[in-house]
Amino acid sequence: MGLTDKMCRVTVEGEVREYPKGTAYQRIAEEVQDRYEHQIILAYEGAYRLRELSKTLEEDCSLRFVTTADRIGHSTYKRSMCFLLVKAVHDVAGHDRIDRVRIHFSLDKGYYCTVEGDVCLDERFLERVAGRMRELSEQKIPIDKRSVHTEEAVALFHRHGMYDKERLFEYRRVSKVNIYSINEFEDYFYGYMAPDAGCLKYFSLHLYDGGFVIQMPVRENPEEVPEFHPSPKLFHVLKESVRWGDCQGIDTVGALNDMITRNDMRETVLVQEAHQERQIGEIAKMISDRGGVKYILVAGPSSSGKTTFSHRLAIQLRVNGLKPHPIAVDNYFVDREHTPRDKDGNYNFECLEAIDIDKFNTDMRDLADGKEVRLPVFDFMTGKRKYEAATQKFGPDDILVIEGIHCLNPKLTEAMREDSKFRIYISALTQLNIDEHNRIPSTDGRLIRRLVRDARTRGAQAARTIAMWPSVRRGEEENIFPYQEQADIMFNSSLLYELAVLKQYVEPLLFGVDKDSEEYLEAKRLLKFFDYFVGIGSEYVPTNSLLREFIGGGCFRV
Repeated sequence: MGLTDKMCRVTVEGEVREYPKGTAYQRIAEEVQDRYEHQIILAYEGAYRLRELSKTLEEDCSLRFVTTADRIGHSTYKRSMCFLLVKAVHDVAGHDRIDRVRIHFSLDKGYYCTVEGDVCLDERFLERVAGRMRELSEQKIPIDKRSVHTEEAVALFHRHGMYDKERLFEYRRVSKVNIYSINEFEDYFYGYMAPDAGCLKYFSLHLYDGGFVIQMPVRENPEEVPEFHPSPKLFHVLKESVRWGDCQGIDTVGALNDMITRNDMRETVLVQEAHQERQIGEIAKMISDRGGVKYILVAGPSSSGKTTFSHRLAIQLRVNGLKPHPIAVDNYFVDREHTPRDKDGNYNFECLEAIDIDKFNTDMRDLADGKEVRLPVFDFMTGKRKYEAATQKFGPDDILVIEGIHCLNPKLTEAMREDSKFRIYISALTQLNIDEHNRIPSTDGRLIRRLVRDARTRGAQAARTIAMWPSVRRGEEENIFPYQEQADIMFNSSLLYELAVLKQYVEPLLFGVDKDSEEYLEAKRLLKFFDYFVGIGSEYVPTNSLLREFIGGGCFRV
């Protein structure tokens, strides 16, 4: 038997099969697809080696398949759909009439996009784009991959007018770059891709505020496109953040790297910090001007910088003649034995029922009414509340700054007068993107912040933080995001320069993740992500910066 006729033994679903060497994993996936409820899109080779389905057999191995209902598979679906979208826009408009297609940020269950060039972006145009996408999907056009030298890739991006990518790869130290293509259209994407357009059936396009949204399925139901329900307040903050980044000339990682290597980063950092300080000052002035506000309710997802934000807001409130007092909702946890448990039997500290709502409302209302109150402190070691501090009594200028994940949920503050509340939603909404087609998800920015903080304040290894992150995200989806549009104001705590600083802190943590662990794949992905960045030192970061909550060295006790 010749080398090309060699047979490979492949274990799939506990069954051993034989295939000729060189067989694509996609062919094997097609043979077992009927055993899976959802579309197969990737494969694990061995324990944790993730492979695209275009990969071919080289030796005996075991395979298990990833579908669009899995976290990594769902991300791959959305990434591949973006490629199909960009290709279709160029096909419909004509390549010479498109300057840039920009995929900006998440909105509802999709991405907000804009088109720059000689194009009339209207319903008719979007219908033609959607039709072209479906046509390519029905034809099952392959998504091909080839590896080229970095210098060749930079020249290719220049020829195609992809100047964001050209600038990005001037800083990459790798010798090879993976280029993906649909027919003649070539592009670069950060992450795994589907084998062909035939996998990409479910989407819808919606005109929205000068651009459009590509709406896609959620993981839990990957064959159904949900209705588009925009979040106007969140969208306004995200769009303003993009405008600010464009104004500063820092819209992509390549642009940030240029700023670091060719300019004075001290000034750039101070401009970003001054921009946030101005926003915090404007929020404080808004609260002061409204009058009658007794409760400032601050909520947001993990690693948004809520504590530092609350301290900085308190300073600005004092500038406006008010006397703020911080209140942590966590101090009103029910005693440990009364804490609800989740489906796995673990304590569920994320749910509203973990809070003693009646006691919290009584204390907050009594404080606002000028009564003396002894506030509790929750002892996380014993799992019980303690009452060791002296009683407090507030005057007419005193105001409570209350921080907690449920602060926007009306049920938490149902006994407080509505006109005495001012609600603030804070999140690290990453406005920086890798390039025009590759987003940096806000959840990645927050995970990176949390990795650094957990290691510094809790001695937690990166693998533990990564393992916990899906549970944290589920809690946010249930308890925070549904109420974000009820905020009076939204604050974006993300800083354009922060990932360049966090790079130095998080890389050693990620390198420490065991290669045989389930968390290694995520650590490897983040390490590859940081290869795009030129790092800067923390000496540039002011002591009152929100970033100090994560890297340490701040002037606030957090």
